Amino acid sequence: MKRVPYLLIALGIMALDTWSKWLIAARIDVHDSVTLIPNLFQLVHVRNTGAAFGIGANAESHIVPLMLNIGAIGVFFVVVAYAFRTAVTDRVLQVGLHLILGGAIGNLIDRFRLGYVVDFLDVYVNWGGQPHHWPAFNVADSAICIGIGLLFFDMRKKPEERANASVAA
Repeated sequence: MKRVPYLLIALGIMALDTWSKWLIAARIDVHDSVTLIPNLFQLVHVRNTGAAFGIGANAESHIVPLMLNIGAIGVFFVVVAYAFRTAVTDRVLQVGLHLILGGAIGNLIDRFRLGYVVDFLDVYVNWGGQPHHWPAFNVADSAICIGIGLLFFDMRKKPEERANASVAA
């Protein structure tokens, strides 16, 4: 029962990701955009057949999607196993793992259902009169990145906590 709040985080990410992708697909045509903050942020509708940030999207191989699906399923099992092997009281680690879990499942649902992932958040800056875009991403990608950041934060604080515990002993 103590893990329920963490599972709700993963379910919430999956639900928000699915809903936001559906909304974009229903309201914005593929490759169209809606500017929200000029010269900084817009909504776009991109179909990403590659990995994160479009890596491998132009590969003309049927192996790439298969490898992406296998990799995502592998991440799912590793994260679930690690989440259940670590203390439920380790909040930063658990939140990070469940953000990754929710994001990985959200993108995996798209890959199985559609054969691609819907990306729609487009951050860019105008530099020298030319727009420079970060690759489009979605809620699931954001959750995965934040989750990884929390894991790194957790790893950085662990040695300090161990040192403090051994000094106190």
